[in-house]
Amino acid sequence: MVGKIQRIDVFPYRYPTCGYFKFLSGGRAAIAVKVTADDGTVGWGQSVPIETWSDETFEASTIALRDYFAPRLIGHDPTDIPGAHAIMDRTIAGTFSTSMPITRAGIDLALHDLTGKLLGRSLGQMWGRATGGPLTLSWTINVNRLDDLDASFAEARQRGYRHFNIKVAPNLDFDVELARRVRSHSPDGFLWADANGGYDVATALRAARTLADAGVDVLESPVKPHQLSGYQSLKKLGALPIVMDEGVVSPVELIEFIRLKMLDGLAMKPARCGGLWSNKQQIEIIQQEGLIWLGSGLADPDISLAASLALYGAFDLKRPAALNGPQFLAGHVLQAPIRIEGDQAYVPLGPGLGIRVNEPEIRRLVQQTRQR
Repeated sequence: MVGKIQRIDVFPYRYPTCGYFKFLSGGRAAIAVKVTADDGTVGWGQSVPIETWSDETFEASTIALRDYFAPRLIGHDPTDIPGAHAIMDRTIAGTFSTSMPITRAGIDLALHDLTGKLLGRSLGQMWGRATGGPLTLSWTINVNRLDDLDASFAEARQRGYRHFNIKVAPNLDFDVELARRVRSHSPDGFLWADANGGYDVATALRAARTLADAGVDVLESPVKPHQLSGYQSLKKLGALPIVMDEGVVSPVELIEFIRLKMLDGLAMKPARCGGLWSNKQQIEIIQQEGLIWLGSGLADPDISLAASLALYGAFDLKRPAALNGPQFLAGHVLQAPIRIEGDQAYVPLGPGLGIRVNEPEIRRLVQQTRQR
């Protein structure tokens, strides 16, 4: 007999970082979520807010989890994940789309982990799919000077990476030369340019052509997501496949944007869209429509990374995944780290997320973060 949620604990802390990544400073904020059922079974999740990427801050996410979402979910059936999302919808109202999706992803991941443990099944098995993997990772090139490329290439080569994603916008001349040099370094690799909405529409239209000529395979988020006609123009141009990211949180807007002929595909991120429940639906929609889907992340640390690997593995991701947490983060809160060999990341095995969390290490990081 399935029990009820008895307790939800929230642990805000920061991971140390290594190297430069434009969205991270002062450590990588994360909030571990521990959901305990009344039989003592525990599920772990993680919210990964980035105030430089979204409007969900570390402090706001902590308060929303601790003071709003958690109290309303006590007594709920932990295996009723759609029902949990409905409770969160009623607790904090959304505007254009799902309310506080990065924050609530921690709850969603913890409930998937807990449900898997209660049922004795991995996420793939819960979805009637194979575990899949290993997954090929892509190396993120995030430089401000072309002179820094050689060092990044050397590190990527030393660690066994063969495919690259580059951060571009707003300087198109710089971006084109960057793309040419990366393509020259990796003539057979997958090259993915991500503008994070940094071009205006006119520049984005030029960028699609010139980046294609420079050897880029796909262009992500060339303009801000509310510039709907800009996306329509870019897709109609057809110079490069155009994938969206920040503008798609729920399946609702994904379906609408497909109908409006705005995109060729989507960069998936469970952390961005409220967790696995929503992202799984989005992958299924993209597959039904015959569009492109890419595996991406928010510099996900270990718990969130495990969830992304499980989802992408179960749905047989074909292209290299821009899961760059292992590239930019130091340390982990697992009893055994996720297995990564060269550019191959293995899906953790076992019920739920397939990981065992080191709670004392989480508590140590919480205390260390408070002392800063």
